[in-house]
Amino acid sequence: MILLDISLQSRVIIGISAMVVLFISFLVAFISNQRKKLQYHKDLQFIHEQQQQELMEQNLKLEDRVRERTIELSEQKDNLQVALSDLKASQLQLVQKEKMASLGELASGIAHEIQNPLNFVNNFAEINAELLHDLKLLMADENATEKTKEEANLLLEDIIQNLHKINQHGKRADNIVKNLQQHARGNSSESIFSDINSLAEDYLKMSFQSLQAKDRSVHIEMVTSYDKNIPMLNIVPQDIGRVLMNLYNNAFYSVGEKAKKMDDGFIPKIMLITKKDDNKVKIIIRDNGLGISNKNITKLFLPFFTTKPTGVGTGLGLSLSYEIIKAHQGDFKVDSVEGEYAEFTIEIPAI
Repeated sequence: MILLDISLQSRVIIGISAMVVLFISFLVAFISNQRKKLQYHKDLQFIHEQQQQELMEQNLKLEDRVRERTIELSEQKDNLQVALSDLKASQLQLVQKEKMASLGELASGIAHEIQNPLNFVNNFAEINAELLHDLKLLMADENATEKTKEEANLLLEDIIQNLHKINQHGKRADNIVKNLQQHARGNSSESIFSDINSLAEDYLKMSFQSLQAKDRSVHIEMVTSYDKNIPMLNIVPQDIGRVLMNLYNNAFYSVGEKAKKMDDGFIPKIMLITKKDDNKVKIIIRDNGLGISNKNITKLFLPFFTTKPTGVGTGLGLSLSYEIIKAHQGDFKVDSVEGEYAEFTIEIPAI
């Protein structure tokens, strides 16, 4: 029994010891695992903090770069703004130069146009002064005969005719001055019903007069054809006149330059045609000058593009003309063969 008890007690002790050992092993394993977990979390926290620190450093670097880039962009913006302001100022100067050039051409043409009637007025006035002097002498003759009276009557008839001519040319000069005043008062935004045939013809004359003022030896054949059925058009005559003046001047320049290269058999020619086509009015200006190459036709209406030598053209004439025609709800067409001809067609709605 005693041995049995000892054996049982030993078994209990052994069992308890085994359980204690097992518990301790479990506890050690648990503690070890907890330590590992704790270390893992510490490492993870460290990595996270390290990443946060790196992210903060990168953010600071990025902010510095953004700040530097912002300063650079701000400086570039300021420089571009200055450059843009300078460009706009230059454009305004060139546009003003083009307008003044057109105004100069117009003024030159008007000056020569008005000079003709003034010359007639002055000449007939001088003739009348001489005739009146002769008439005064005849009337002062105490021995006047019938023949003297006839001579006096003839002188009076000449004086009356001369006065009619003075009146006629005076009215012509007055009409030119009134047209000039109308142009001076005109506002580019004011549309009025105008006779396109008269407008096209007047500006053609003024452009040619301006050309003759520069070179009296120039000889150009001008052919005109006006459609009498064209109605009055609601346009801004000053602006359309500027377009026409630009096209005329270009045509005269082109045929003049070609004439310098050709023999005496070449006859410079400018054609002006107006016609009504359905609900459109067409103004066609054609010359047999230098013509325009295919590669340049697509650039004609671009600002600052010109085929003329430096200093001769600003490159704004056709660009401004294109904008004026588009503002009138019209269209601008070009047809040309280099070395043979150039034809510009303006289409304006006939409403």
